[in-house]
Amino acid sequence: MPHHVVALALPGVVAFDLSTVAQVFGHPAEEEYTFEVVTPDGDDVMTSSGFSIGAVHGLDALDHAHTIIIPGYRPHERPQLATLEAVRDAHRRGARIASVCTGAFALAATGLLDGLTATTHWQDAVELQRLYPNFTVQPDVLYVDHGQVATSAGVAAGIDLCLHLVREDLGARVATRIARRMVVPPHRAGGQAQYIEPAAAPTTHGFAELTDWIVDHLDQSLTVADLARHAHLSERQLARRFAAETGQSPLQWILHQRVLAARHLLENSHLPVDVIAQRTGLGTASTLRRHLRREIDVTPTNYRRTFRAG
Repeated sequence: MPHHVVALALPGVVAFDLSTVAQVFGHPAEEEYTFEVVTPDGDDVMTSSGFSIGAVHGLDALDHAHTIIIPGYRPHERPQLATLEAVRDAHRRGARIASVCTGAFALAATGLLDGLTATTHWQDAVELQRLYPNFTVQPDVLYVDHGQVATSAGVAAGIDLCLHLVREDLGARVATRIARRMVVPPHRAGGQAQYIEPAAAPTTHGFAELTDWIVDHLDQSLTVADLARHAHLSERQLARRFAAETGQSPLQWILHQRVLAARHLLENSHLPVDVIAQRTGLGTASTLRRHLRREIDVTPTNYRRTFRAG
């Protein structure tokens, strides 16, 4: 059966957030998913931009959802009790619940975030934490995924979360295909910073060339000194500018790229795990296993069994 995704559009829904979910899960090319939009009363809903969304369904449609995504909305009013109960009921029967941007205010009102960590748009993080002190708001990440509950920051971070959910459902190959169709980067780690200081124009090209070079040399031992020499910078300059452009330290970024490369080889080759570890610079099968478990909580063998192409 296709995985059924429902977008819960609350009054004042942010049109961009809703269309993001629709583009990932509701596009005619994505046969692995089915998609529909639900509103609290089954009637058209007004967006925060002043136009209405039609062709919607009522809360009963949540009964059949595998994933429910709540796009951002303004103002951040507490949803009606019937809406909150419908989301809680879906969660109890095993549905995955996620929010995009300020949709976290509605998700927080259900109590499903209590005791967890979550995120929203950095501009709204203080208000979210004030209204809902029973969980921890992380204002400086793109998304947070706890498995059955997930939240994302604003605007493009919603795309990142949706592609992450696809990756968890169907593997990196399908997520990359959707990203290519949408003309967006195929993967940004959830722990990256929401707001990154813009670098001077001349460094942008240089770091694009540097990151391409890193990806081409993942099988080698790469140090900050190696990167600094390649970029014609001091180690301190490199570390500072790299963090400003990517939101991560050079070594954090390299490690994440190595795990991504390992996942790609697990999906698309029959290479032994120890060979994949060597080719991606992770060294040994045990190191690959440890980092894969840390990122997605699965062993290389199980990941390959689930996602290998064909």
